[in-house]
Amino acid sequence: MKNRSKALVNNIQEFSFSQKEVDQLDVLDQGNDHYHLVHENKSIEMKLIDRDFIHRTYSISINAHVYKIKIHGPLDDLIKKMGYSTSASKVIDSIIAPMPGIILELKVKKGQAVKEGDTLLILEAMKMENAIICPKNTVIKEIYVDVGETVDKNKLLIDFQ
Repeated sequence: MKNRSKALVNNIQEFSFSQKEVDQLDVLDQGNDHYHLVHENKSIEMKLIDRDFIHRTYSISINAHVYKIKIHGPLDDLIKKMGYSTSASKVIDSIIAPMPGIILELKVKKGQAVKEGDTLLILEAMKMENAIICPKNTVIKEIYVDVGETVDKNKLLIDFQ
């Protein structure tokens, strides 16, 4: 069962499959997001309605029924096991120090609106300057450090609203 991906259909039914099984599917691309699939000697006409490659979600239509599919692969399991999230911007509500260092510069203030990708602060660690980037569009709720302060790994630096 190792290296198997999963497809959750309409948040109800889950299917498990390997890359080899996907490669063996009898699918014909008919153009314009229309596909013909032969499965267990049955002919199935499908239309791809919507796709979101980043979140690995798809909507397909089969016989006037719409199915919403979420793909979950082995890499997602590894990322979760390591304590990370593939949708981190939705769940992160604070910034902690990724390593010990010295706060060289604060680029934001309490109450300031920030966008995903904005630099929040500069942390010097092992003689290298590390820009700490905002993971989502948000507002700065609280800043727990000052310029020149030495911080340990995992110290709370900033909270978001």
